Parts: sequence; C-alpha cells; structure tokens
Amino acid sequence: MSTTRSPGAGSRRWIEGWDPENEEFWEREGKYVARRNLWLSILSEHIGFSVWSIWSVMVLFMSPAIGLGFSPSEKFLLVTTPAAVGALLRIPYSQGITRFGGRNWTIFSTSILLVPTGLTFWFVQQPGTPLWVFLVIGALTGVGGGNFASSMTNITTFFPQRHQGWALGLNAGGGNIGVAVIQVVGLLVIATVGSTSPAYIAGLYLPLIVVAALLAALRMDNVDAVRREPGMLRAAAGNKHTWWISFLYIGTFGSFIGYGFAFGLVLQNQFDFTPLQAATYTFIGPLLGSLSRPVGGWMSDRWGGERVTLWNFIGMAAGTGMLLVASSVDSFPLYLGSFVVLFVLTGIGNGSVYKMIPAVFARQAEQTITEGGDAVEAFAWVRRFSGTVMGIAGAVGALGGVFINLTFRASFGGAAASGDAALLTFLAFYAACVVVTWAVYLRGAAAREASATRLPAKVGADA
Repeated sequence: MSTTRSPGAGSRRWIEGWDPENEEFWEREGKYVARRNLWLSILSEHIGFSVWSIWSVMVLFMSPAIGLGFSPSEKFLLVTTPAAVGALLRIPYSQGITRFGGRNWTIFSTSILLVPTGLTFWFVQQPGTPLWVFLVIGALTGVGGGNFASSMTNITTFFPQRHQGWALGLNAGGGNIGVAVIQVVGLLVIATVGSTSPAYIAGLYLPLIVVAALLAALRMDNVDAVRREPGMLRAAAGNKHTWWISFLYIGTFGSFIGYGFAFGLVLQNQFDFTPLQAATYTFIGPLLGSLSRPVGGWMSDRWGGERVTLWNFIGMAAGTGMLLVASSVDSFPLYLGSFVVLFVLTGIGNGSVYKMIPAVFARQAEQTITEGGDAVEAFAWVRRFSGTVMGIAGAVGALGGVFINLTFRASFGGAAASGDAALLTFLAFYAACVVVTWAVYLRGAAAREASATRLPAKVGADA
C-alpha cells in the first residue's frame, strides 16, 4: 500500500493499491486503517441523520404558543419533505465518493449541514413564518439523508467481503441512531426549558458539525479502489437484483426512517398526546432500531442475508397486525410495544438486506473465477459494483419513508382520523416483501440462477 503521506500523517490524500481481500495485507495494516475510517464515518453519518430528522422533533414544538400554529396535515407534509429530498440525493452522493474520494466528500457533506441547521435555528424563533419557508428549510435538511449513501459506499471499499455485514451494520446503525439522539435532545429541551424553545436543538448541532468536519479532514483517507469506471451506474441499473433489493429495502429502511419521522405525530394524533408526552416515547423505537442494525448484519454473516430477511418480514407483518389490534382496543401500552418491536425488526432487516448486496454479486465473482477469470479483478469489480447498487438501493429505500408519511397523512386526515388505514397498507406491502424474498432469493431454481450469473466482460455491459 502506498500513500501520498506517511501512514501516521494527518490530512491524508489517496491510498493506492488497496486490497482488503488479501489476508496478509488486511492483518498487517488494512484493518487498522479501515477501523479508523469506520469510526469517523459513523460520526459524520450520525450527525447527518440527526439533521435530516430534525423536523420530526421541531413539529412537536410548533403551536400557536410560539406563533407557528400548523395543522397535523401540514406537519406531516413538513416531515415528508426532507425524507423525499434525502432519498433523491443518495445516488449523486454515492457518486460523489467515487469522484472526489471518501475523505474529501465527507468533509464537504458534513460542512454543508451548517446551512439547513443554521436556518432552522433562526426561523423557528420567528413567529408567523409561513409554511413554505419551513418546507424549503426542510428540503435543505435532506442533504443529511444523502450522507448515508456516500458513507456506506466508502466503507464497503475498506472492508473485505467476509467482514462487510458487521462493518456496514455498525456504520449504518451508528448513523441511524442519530434519529433517536435528536429526539432525546428534543425531550431534554422540552423537559428543562419547555415546549417553546426549539432553537436550542439546532443550536447544539452547529458546533458538532464543525468538529466532525475537522476530524474528517485530519484523520480520514481517500482510497483509489473506490474510483468507479464509466458506465458502472448504467450497469447497476440494468441488473435485476439491483431493483429486487431496492424493493426489499423500501420495506426495511423506508419503514425505519418513515416511522422515525412520523412516530411523534402519530402518538399526538392517535392518543391526543402533548408534546412532552409524545417526546417521552418517540426516541425508544429509533434507538432500538438503530442498535439492532449491526445485529442484522451479524446474523446475516452467520445464516445468510436472504434467510434473515425472509423471517424478518414475516415478523414485521405480525408486528403491524398487533398495531391494528392495539388500535382497535385503544391500548397505548400494546401500541407502543408493537411499534418498538417493529422498529427493532426494521433495524435487523436493514442489516440483512444490505448484506445481501455484496453477497449476491460475490457469488457472480466466484462463478467468473471458476471459469478462469482473474480473482483480484473480479472481487475489485464486485466492491465497486456493490457500492453503486447500495447508492441506488439507499435512494429507493429512503423513498419508502416518503410513502410512510404520506400514507399516515392521508389516514389521519380521513373521517376516522386514525392510522389504521395506513397500517393496513403497510401490512400488505410486508406480505409482498415476504413473497419476493422467497421467490427470488430462496426458492431453489431462482437461487441457482443468481449464483450462476456471470460478471459482465465490460463494466458498461448489463450485468
């Protein structure tokens, strides 16, 4: 391995000849570089998720008491906007890593969070601000959602395939937990200074963003292996597994981020909770869902991402059924417990679906090697291709969060003014995910077909 700076120097630029599949290289120095970049990536992604989900907390403060009296429908629209923008930014963000490098892009993507956070800090203190202003600011906070795609693409390059389930689970889980942490911050603000001071939340994150950007500049690395050949995005878009996996990721990550953004509003509208009552519970689900994501990666390393994903969707369907039961008997403890279980399962599913990505294409690499292809080139291609697929799947999956919030908005805006119609829709979707996982990845003939698919001779060819 060669670098433009000495291994101990700060301000690293490009590491050349990166080969984590080489066991001797990995044990000698690769794992130490990979772990350092992993922890700093988690920090940056964590703050990005917090900024992305900041409006899930801000809407709990919005009331006539601070001159921002918006309706429930308008609040659901406000939390939907950053979810949509964050989803759309994930593909260009994953490409940013390949063009500019992991360290360089992390510095940029972290620093830019100062813009929406600063605007949030200012305008929540201005009574009478119209909804469209907050919708624009909410759209800008969507840049925090893009951080996930670039971070995951970058970390995939650092770790060998046999460790990617755990590494990607830690990276994503550490980022996802930002949804829970900002809700804890909101709870602490409400509990200490009341429900009329939301600016404290945004103000706390401004210096944290600066610190994270500085640490990325001083201690992260760019790796030449992340650079992608022309046509890689087209090749990934032409591969059927890209879209099957994206569909499944709608069910896992789309549910996690959608529920995370909507949970406080759901409790306020379903049980007529005050901001303090809602904030007391909203962090529990996202916290446990984030912590369970590495568990999903570990389980998939051991039993296979396809099997874990199948049983996980069965559990999510059962959990949604219990939510409907809880709603019918108006039981808050059962409703909360069922929602928390659902959050945990979204985390496990996030880890298992992302583990499926390198595993599916690694099987294709093994087939290529069996037929006489070069092993180093085949697995290097898989790392690059998997990173591209992760960008696409991350973007499509995040759109599930938009679907969740729009469905809740329509459900609570109806005559029944409850979330039951939305839950029935989600139940049907999870059932469809069970069928897809079984039919495409676990049924014998389909599984053999996936394993036998050969890598394209050229990157630009359809895989």
